[in-house]
Amino acid sequence: MTVIESAVGRYLAPATLHEALEALRDSEEATILAGGTDLMVQAQIGRRRIGATLLNIRRIDELKGIARDGDAIRIGTLATITQIMNDPLVRKHLPVLVEACDHFASDQIRNAATIGGNVSNASPAGDTLVPLLVLDAQVELASAGGAGVVRRSVPIADYFTGPGRTRRAANELLTGVRIPVPPDGHYARFFKFGTRPALDISAISIGIAGVRSGGAVSNVRVAFGAVAPTPVRARQTEAALEGRRLDEATIARAAEAARDEVDPIDDVRASAWYRKELIHNMTRRMLDHAAQA
Repeated sequence: MTVIESAVGRYLAPATLHEALEALRDSEEATILAGGTDLMVQAQIGRRRIGATLLNIRRIDELKGIARDGDAIRIGTLATITQIMNDPLVRKHLPVLVEACDHFASDQIRNAATIGGNVSNASPAGDTLVPLLVLDAQVELASAGGAGVVRRSVPIADYFTGPGRTRRAANELLTGVRIPVPPDGHYARFFKFGTRPALDISAISIGIAGVRSGGAVSNVRVAFGAVAPTPVRARQTEAALEGRRLDEATIARAAEAARDEVDPIDDVRASAWYRKELIHNMTRRMLDHAAQA
């Protein structure tokens, strides 16, 4: 492991997961660095302070790659947005995630930004978080234990606790994201609204997924971004759709439920009223498209 001591603290570059977890266990205040596309910007403008130890995890092979793992696809925490977009497994089984990545910043940022960083940043407007919610993703965490590595998984729907806050403990490292392979008949779409589709933080984002059979839709998942302190599952909207045909009445009820259950804020990107109207109108439009697909 590379160790550099300086006047501003300590820089560590572990080569293995075990080294990284030991460093997290032994460091009172460590900041994890992967792609750095959010961390370094926030540090430069004073919104985030880098801890006494800067832990660069980019050399750790165990955190890289995308692979089939039984009935799921596992994406390593260091997989970049570009790698996810171009991966054959993701493109075949998880096209809604590819769709979201295509609206993620610029090419230069996509080449550096990682899925683990986007999840760990825990922005209410994080571009990959809404599709991960509708895909029932699990976040994988690891820590150093007495007998080796201690691992646990957390449903992504339960992972975020507030803006920039998650259930990851200080001694834990996010090692990957595990996504169940969707069944036959699965439909999922993503929508993001901003001043520019890719280069701006979203004013709202929407993910809708479900399994279509016999004209009805089941296993419905609806998620919204940038309308609450965290990305959220829209449980009332899901209930309005579950087991029903996507006819005009069902779509109208679901769109009304979507508007009623969000509680956004006013900020520089949009007013709360405008966000609620966007959620209503775009949820309706997305469901109309799903009904015709």
